[in-house]
Amino acid sequence: MTQRVSGKVVTPTGVIRQGCVEWDGDRITAVAEYPSIRDGHWILPGFVDMHTHGGGGHTFTTGDADQAREAAAFHLRHGTTTLLASLVSSPFALMRAATAAFRPLVDEGVLAGIHFEGPYLSTARCGAQNPEHLRDPSTDELAELVELGGDAIRMVTLAPERDGALEAVKLLTAHRVVAAVGHTDATYDETRAAVAAGASVATHLFNGMRPVHHREPGPVVALLEAPNVICELVADGVHLHDGMLTFATSVAGPERAALVTDAMAAAGMPDGEYELGGQAVTVSDGVARLSRDGAIAGSTLTMDAALRHAVAAGIPMADAARMVATTPARAIGLGDRLGALQVGLRADLVVLDDDLNVVRVLRAGAWQE
Repeated sequence: MTQRVSGKVVTPTGVIRQGCVEWDGDRITAVAEYPSIRDGHWILPGFVDMHTHGGGGHTFTTGDADQAREAAAFHLRHGTTTLLASLVSSPFALMRAATAAFRPLVDEGVLAGIHFEGPYLSTARCGAQNPEHLRDPSTDELAELVELGGDAIRMVTLAPERDGALEAVKLLTAHRVVAAVGHTDATYDETRAAVAAGASVATHLFNGMRPVHHREPGPVVALLEAPNVICELVADGVHLHDGMLTFATSVAGPERAALVTDAMAAAGMPDGEYELGGQAVTVSDGVARLSRDGAIAGSTLTMDAALRHAVAAGIPMADAARMVATTPARAIGLGDRLGALQVGLRADLVVLDDDLNVVRVLRAGAWQE
């Protein structure tokens, strides 16, 4: 049975001020003008978060399936209809256990896949990653994870300057797993080598990276200028100054800039004491930092809040909608299935009021309670 919602529809090509979206089952069947509508709600594609560690008091980082289910449900209420479960640097035994635990959730559609942020990262740029677990990339470990997880393994973040990194990038891309560059002290040339080997995502650009210098541009410039690299940006006013957010977006364009939350369990929860990857985290005024040294430890962001922040910073609504849905979907290989209000794609959408607060969420053609 065909269903319809009408309002200000945000499509990949712009905003239909008087528009409607129709769907039958779990597929979009029409996106068109609807002249009888007058100033309805905003209608955006369902958000796609390719980098989140948890939320609502629940975490992905321990590999617990019940926790993962609850974290995904929390973010769904904030408009995220597709997400990757991101782990932090961990012993290989935990990586294996999490893969086994989360693969059924991927098969079920609760998760879109698994993202291993580490452990193949730079000690010098580890940020809130646990330095005890950092090590050089292992193609043996990665091959075992891919065999165990199959299509559930979607992305791995690594530092390209570590021994064996380029071999790891090539192995990942050969198995259609996204290789991402992050938590890195790599030079400009080392980063370009990783991109040439197949790396296609910049994990939270600027954060956990060697800073830009006019005589050594470092990873940031190499990633921003690479036409095939999609750059994650954490739009919470803490990870990035708004001027840097809009600058990076202007350089990469909305087709290569993806908003992510990098959220941890404290998202949607009160200030207090939490944990991330075995390390104590203190949340104060909504900002998560390691208790031991004050390093930023993920965020308490949700995708609807990231969208509001980006629009308030001056990013046009149509561009911001691409950055929270279309671009991240394409980054993780799902752009042909979801991430935009287009005929034939999965019927995922978010209805927002004029203050860009979530009113209703539709996932796979079903309204969420």
